[in-house]
Amino acid sequence: MTNGWSWSYDRYERDRERLVEALCTLGNGRFATRGSAPECTADATHYPGTYLAGGYDRRASVVDGRRVENEDLVNLPNWTLLRYRCRPDGGPPGDWLTPDSEDLRHCDVRLDLRGGVLTRHLLYLDDHGRGLRVSHLRIVHMGDAGLAAQCTVFRAYGWSGAVEVASVLDGAVVNAGVERYRHLEGRHLTDHRAGFGRDGVAWLTCRTADPGLGLALAVRTVTRPAGPAHEAATRTGTVQTYRLPVGPRRSVTVVKTLALRTTTDRPAGDPRQAACGEAADAPPFSRLVSTHRAAWRRLWQQGELHVPGEAGRVLRLHLFHLLQTLSPHTAELDVGVPARGLHGEAYRGHVFWDELFVLPYLSLHFPEVARSVLGYRHRRLPAACEAARRAGAAGAMYPWQSASSGREETPELHLNPRSGHWLPDHSRLQRHVGSAVAYNVWRYAETTGDRGFLHSAGAEMLLGIARYWAGAAAFDPSLRRYRIPGVVGPDEYHDAYPDATSPGIDDNAYTNATAAWVIARGLDLLGELPDVRRAELREGLLLDDAELDRWEDVSRRLFVPFHQGVVSQFQGYGDLAELDWEAYRARYGDIRRLDRILEAEGDTANRYQASKQADTLMLGYLFGAEELYGLFARLGYRLDDETWRATVSYYLRRTCHGSTLSSLVHGWVLARQKGPDAWRYCEEALLADVADVQGGTTGEGVHLGAMAGTIDLVERGITGLEAGPEGLKVAPVALRELPRFAFTLCAGGHRGVRVRVLPGRLGVRVPASPQGPLTVVLPGERRLAVAPGEERRFRL
Repeated sequence: MTNGWSWSYDRYERDRERLVEALCTLGNGRFATRGSAPECTADATHYPGTYLAGGYDRRASVVDGRRVENEDLVNLPNWTLLRYRCRPDGGPPGDWLTPDSEDLRHCDVRLDLRGGVLTRHLLYLDDHGRGLRVSHLRIVHMGDAGLAAQCTVFRAYGWSGAVEVASVLDGAVVNAGVERYRHLEGRHLTDHRAGFGRDGVAWLTCRTADPGLGLALAVRTVTRPAGPAHEAATRTGTVQTYRLPVGPRRSVTVVKTLALRTTTDRPAGDPRQAACGEAADAPPFSRLVSTHRAAWRRLWQQGELHVPGEAGRVLRLHLFHLLQTLSPHTAELDVGVPARGLHGEAYRGHVFWDELFVLPYLSLHFPEVARSVLGYRHRRLPAACEAARRAGAAGAMYPWQSASSGREETPELHLNPRSGHWLPDHSRLQRHVGSAVAYNVWRYAETTGDRGFLHSAGAEMLLGIARYWAGAAAFDPSLRRYRIPGVVGPDEYHDAYPDATSPGIDDNAYTNATAAWVIARGLDLLGELPDVRRAELREGLLLDDAELDRWEDVSRRLFVPFHQGVVSQFQGYGDLAELDWEAYRARYGDIRRLDRILEAEGDTANRYQASKQADTLMLGYLFGAEELYGLFARLGYRLDDETWRATVSYYLRRTCHGSTLSSLVHGWVLARQKGPDAWRYCEEALLADVADVQGGTTGEGVHLGAMAGTIDLVERGITGLEAGPEGLKVAPVALRELPRFAFTLCAGGHRGVRVRVLPGRLGVRVPASPQGPLTVVLPGERRLAVAPGEERRFRL
């Protein structure tokens, strides 16, 4: 559709149904429900799923003869299930109808992004010309984070009789949404209890196996015309069956209203009692939709992004899914940024480093949500310190994959579906995740001006991470520099040297450079803290002058390797073999997952100068040219435009973009350089999920970091925008494919500042408020003030 607020599919196709389900997920930051067909249970085509933010469970499995543990985001009972069939007058009942029925003649799905409403229309027509039109409308309430609802309308054509409807609350669900995990234990729900309460409310309670999260779901089913229900409770759920009269001018409506409560809700109470009461007392469907739309309207006002054309429509979809995963409701929860949203079970719902790509947007638009996400990391600081201690190190060593407790959740084994081999997973050696946490702390404080957070929880995290890096660096007398051995960089393809007997590579440039930056920021922070707070932290961390002297030395003498006049991805990268890229493309076509191809051939990516995703070039994503060159200068290296352009060009030719984040980073770096291929990479990042460029992965859950990153690419990457103590800095670069766009943000204590980018011009509008004027810093350090209630336009 051309409507920039709609996302739609005009026909039913089995092979893309899971993609539709993921991209039509509805959520409110507390829980989300995939956009699955209400008629269907899980099978090879359909996968209903409802996921609670932070709702994890740990189970043990036997994989390749080894006992392993995995903590998964749990698939909750299916509240949407609605079965139906036709009973013509004087005839027997027909088959239960689904989108896979032979009588299906039409099916379309429409997601209204403005109001957060999902609609499905189906038309069935049998051999006798009898038709049934079915319309489903679903919401997950953005105003009341415990409610969701689904309205189904049946209309008969060419016949009279009844529609038999079964409203089901199905607790017999497992985690089975990712084929690669089929060998892992997927049964997470136990102790099911089910029954019925007042006003047509069915209830189901259960709990997860470990750590024992208690769940209560209550569903009120209301029909029009009203009819008696036959109620049956099964071992794992409930079924309410209705026989409702229908004819050519007599439609039938069935509304299911869900209330979801857990044992972690505040205030504490009986989840079942609370859920049943809320379901019974919930407003009628029309009122729920009205208040739900109003809540979305407020969100869009605060997070406005207007980009013309198809790119703008995709960006709006990305923003929609970001706000469904991390909404203002999230600020009340103890949850991080799930890499695949609340949209599926890929990555087991774990938290990686994706907040690095998400927090810039949240800090500019929803700072309270950004602070909450950082709070998730702070509450797991003790676990990071314990991990460092167990590794024989000081400070805080954050895990590559985190879930409920903050312990390392990275699997020990992973499956190569191409070869069927289970392989050791060494990605837990991506220690750079700690630098991402520290970077997010610092940038959040710079963007929002929240020095209170920086001096309290933020200082504890940043100093703990700085301490870890200062201790992890080993002095090499031959180089007269410090080195960080045995890590894995963002690339992930290189987890060891060729023929090595132990995992890890040495002196990953991204890891070392960001570690030096973190240590330097730790020293800066200690210098700006009030005397009492500084003394308190130094005493608590046992930081003496000798250790701080080492911090200073390490921050200036960490080793960064170079080869052939470019920054090396890691020490020895330039000595690896060159890959015959054209031969592999000719043989396999899509080589995004080159590592799997090579392993299936009995080879390994460790032998080649071939990267999965941006690694060294991530430095150009995190730091502007001036800051990046200054960071290298502090380390005693010369990095200038010429060397950086050569580095960018070198890795562009050696990266296969096996991650959706890779094209985003390359597009960002090239856009800032005004590179001719910038838009090609930007467009690929835009289409990564909607076109499912990785061949089936979107159906397992969206890539939230890439989605948020494309929005940030427009708001900060193209504009060069930085919000900080000096005001609002802007340095736009012209991108022909996006000549004009607008967005709102928070800056300088003002909410709702509107920035409008036009060819050669920039507009800034500051809403009326008691705050002082907003300083706008233009290229060339031109400083101009925009008063509250004023809009100014500047030539660039």
